[in-house]
Amino acid sequence: METNVSAAVDLNQALGSMDSASVAAEVAERLMGVFTSGQIAPGTRLPSERSLAASLGVGRSAIREALAALEILGIVIVKPGSGTYLRGGASELLPRTLSWGLMLGEPRTRELAELRGGLETQAAEQAAARITDESIQRLASFVETMNDSTRDFETFKEADAAFHREIALAAGNSVLEDILQSIRSLLRIWVDRGLRDEEHAAQAAREHSAVFEAIKGRDPEAARRVMQEHMATATQRLISDFNPSTD
Repeated sequence: METNVSAAVDLNQALGSMDSASVAAEVAERLMGVFTSGQIAPGTRLPSERSLAASLGVGRSAIREALAALEILGIVIVKPGSGTYLRGGASELLPRTLSWGLMLGEPRTRELAELRGGLETQAAEQAAARITDESIQRLASFVETMNDSTRDFETFKEADAAFHREIALAAGNSVLEDILQSIRSLLRIWVDRGLRDEEHAAQAAREHSAVFEAIKGRDPEAARRVMQEHMATATQRLISDFNPSTD
């Protein structure tokens, strides 16, 4: 307990004060600067929202939004009833990608989607060669959830994200895993918009099932091929908002 109190004081001192007009994005970037400076050890419980708000001179809502964004990026983890903790292994790339994401528009969204497709394909190929039986079981449960949730978009999207995280984990490359997590976080709003109806969900579920079968069969070549096909259609769904139909 004393360690947590001390860490809270140190973090508040490191942050300094901010102008009350600062937005949640600025709060998030300030926090990221401290997290990557080495001043706060991974696993440290962060100060309360009230304490951070007082330290930065902003409202608690800005702190809450900033922490939510950092949780999506995988920088912090929220444990209900316990607090918010700094996760280990934060990449030096993340402060830049956070700023990048704040001004993400059509050109960069397309480029990120293209990059994600290549990395997801690589992850699937590696996962097929390295995956454990336990990981296969988890993938199976995510696929089952997607197949059963084509009308429940929130549940579907959660299972979809978990499916891709599991593949990245099974690939056995922590750098690849971290970069993919960052890219997925930046694309999240467009990915969510790409899932519009039951037909899109059903198609995506079929694509995920094909990827799963290839990985389950421990066939790297097949896993690469079907993930590449999935990424092509997923990217098309993602960027379709940029090119609305004129029919």
